[in-house]
Amino acid sequence: MRWFKKKKYKDFVSPSEEKKEVLGESMKELLDGRILADTVLRKNILFILFLTALGILYIANGYNTEKLYMKKVKLEKELSELRFESITTASELMKISTQSEVIKQIRKEGLNLVESKEPPTKIYEN
Repeated sequence: MRWFKKKKYKDFVSPSEEKKEVLGESMKELLDGRILADTVLRKNILFILFLTALGILYIANGYNTEKLYMKKVKLEKELSELRFESITTASELMKISTQSEVIKQIRKEGLNLVESKEPPTKIYEN
């Protein structure tokens, strides 16, 4: 007589078992297409589309921010290189503009210029 024995039902169902049931049922609805025919979904379709658009904008904003950051890093690197080049050029200019370097260049070029022996004087207006 074991065949007609009553099954014991649990009064308490654990949350994990309940979650499995709900998940399995929702997957069936998704695959069957019943979820699209649900009135709750149809009433909230505009809100769902709005959330989808916000998600797309959020992702696009992240990519745009990353692109701007990379551009900023590239420009900072270029600025640093130009700053070093400017300092180097200024130091070379100061070196070649000294009196001794000017005299060397004049002799090297073979120009018939003579260095002035008199100091410069100021011209005053009356």
